[in-house]
Amino acid sequence: MKKALQYILPVLLSALLIWYLFRKVNFHQTMEILSHGVDYWWILAAMGLSVFSHIFRAMRWRIQLDALHVRSTLMELTCAVFGCYALNLLLPRLGELWRCTFVAKRSDAKFTTVMGSMVADRMADSLMVVVLILLTFVLAAQALASFMSKYPVGEGILRLLYSPAAWCFVIAATAVVWWLLRRFRETALVKRLRKWTGEIWRGFAVTATMPGRWRFLLLTIAIWGCYFVQLYVAFYAFSFTRALCSEPGLAFGLLPCLVAFVLSSIGMAVPSNGGLGPWNIAIMFGLAIYGVADVEGAAFSILQWSGQTVMLIILGIFTAFRIGATSSGRDGLHKQG
Repeated sequence: MKKALQYILPVLLSALLIWYLFRKVNFHQTMEILSHGVDYWWILAAMGLSVFSHIFRAMRWRIQLDALHVRSTLMELTCAVFGCYALNLLLPRLGELWRCTFVAKRSDAKFTTVMGSMVADRMADSLMVVVLILLTFVLAAQALASFMSKYPVGEGILRLLYSPAAWCFVIAATAVVWWLLRRFRETALVKRLRKWTGEIWRGFAVTATMPGRWRFLLLTIAIWGCYFVQLYVAFYAFSFTRALCSEPGLAFGLLPCLVAFVLSSIGMAVPSNGGLGPWNIAIMFGLAIYGVADVEGAAFSILQWSGQTVMLIILGIFTAFRIGATSSGRDGLHKQG
């Protein structure tokens, strides 16, 4: 039942959110925009830029693995990243499990060590999202507050963020969890948990002392720079988002792009197939803050998501052929030996 839910719930969530999306907008108007209101060369450019973000991610991961004495080629790590995102289209988080298994097997390394490096990879991304959220709230606080105050849910979120009681609850809950782990630290379950988290922590902690940590930081900025630039490039594909890029008061579209980018990054945390549904709605929400109609925001989000998905499928196919070819070569060498 648990495995069935892992497969079914993301699909149902994506379907529910897409139903909600097209319940808010006119499907025929959306298709009309996609048919006659798009410069597809900009979408192709955004698709091409996305490849570099994956290569930079593989380069960053290699720094961590080298520090853990896990040796793997850049091509193997790049294929692992390509395959990871392609598999996540089928099932959320399946790609992360596969890429750690693939690299651990190819490098003859412990799975938990490789998993720890992947956790560090995700933690670095999470910290970048936090930094971007803080930056967005500083630069676009007025626009966000005025937009969210129009909706009951938005008002509730604003009250929660500024509520001392909510923050006290978070601190108290953290303290209770810490006490329970200390109180029952000698039980078999907690011992296994401590051992597993210890190995995971080793993979994460190495980022603070490893050689090349400054390259790690620069590559983290490069990864997220690629994500941001590919979304900004897509703004030029539509007249309504291109108009935002001509406004000096909006930093020539950089500010609306930043808001949409941060909201969509938060939306990717929702377990769905490749972000379908939550990512689209987050983009619509971000663009609506700056006056883009829902039907226009839907068209933008659908086309941008589709372009990136097509690129992930292409990269996934490339990875499958590449792994198949290298596996055949290894088998041949093994037989000759």
